[in-house]
Amino acid sequence: MAVAKQYESDVAGILAKRHDNGGDYWATSDRRLIKGSPFSTLNCAFMLLELGMDCSEPVLKETADLILSSWREDGRFKLSPQGAIYPCHTINAVRILCHLGYASDSRLKRTFDHLLEIQHKDGGWRCNKLSFGRGPETEFSNPGPTLAALDAFRFTCFLNKNQSLDKAVEFLLNHWETRMPLGPCHYGIGSLFMQVEYPFAYYNLFFYVYVLSFYDRAKRDRRFLEALCALESKLVNGKIVVERPNHKLAGFTFCKKGEPSDLGTERYHEILKNLGSNYERLG
Repeated sequence: MAVAKQYESDVAGILAKRHDNGGDYWATSDRRLIKGSPFSTLNCAFMLLELGMDCSEPVLKETADLILSSWREDGRFKLSPQGAIYPCHTINAVRILCHLGYASDSRLKRTFDHLLEIQHKDGGWRCNKLSFGRGPETEFSNPGPTLAALDAFRFTCFLNKNQSLDKAVEFLLNHWETRMPLGPCHYGIGSLFMQVEYPFAYYNLFFYVYVLSFYDRAKRDRRFLEALCALESKLVNGKIVVERPNHKLAGFTFCKKGEPSDLGTERYHEILKNLGSNYERLG
């Protein structure tokens, strides 16, 4: 896939920020790979892919090498030279690497095994970092990282063949019903969640429906179909309209607030393809 002419300025804008965090490939000088959102190493690699850059391009190959350099023998990724390694760090790193074409890499096999080993009893993934204090809600997994983990696992042989992933899907479907803030990081489903975000970066209606559309456990579930209906109610002339872009992306063509996004709409069409021609919309 080549970058369409209309997005060349967006690609140039992202590449122009390559050294803004102090290091190369959007990292800091001490190789922090998640600093500077949305222009962090992980986010920029994903945005360039969304804009049509081929993962074989040198800048993406070298960015992948940088991310892989943070891999540890136990399967985790250390995305910052200081501090603890949290499950969300590993999940976000492996997710981007899967999009970059590394799902079958032997190092990621160990990472996927590690993630299944640390899966929480409710089916999701959580960090033992209680930034908001301790309460009943913090005993649950974090829905955001759980969704990102499922986005990574869909590139593997585990897709629709692993009961542990079905349990993760069920955890997210249950969250659609409860909507309460869950996990140590208090991920809820409220007005901000329901605003369409693109590109995919945070726990959000569009990202939620997109990822779950790959999982058979969700495709015919009423809760998933309700979420899909909510997303489709926001379409304008059949197109995805970005409601809540990152404010730092305001000058970028592919995700302008209040305007149809052709690339976002391609992701919506992928949802429909995943569901097949026989799925029934809720009445």
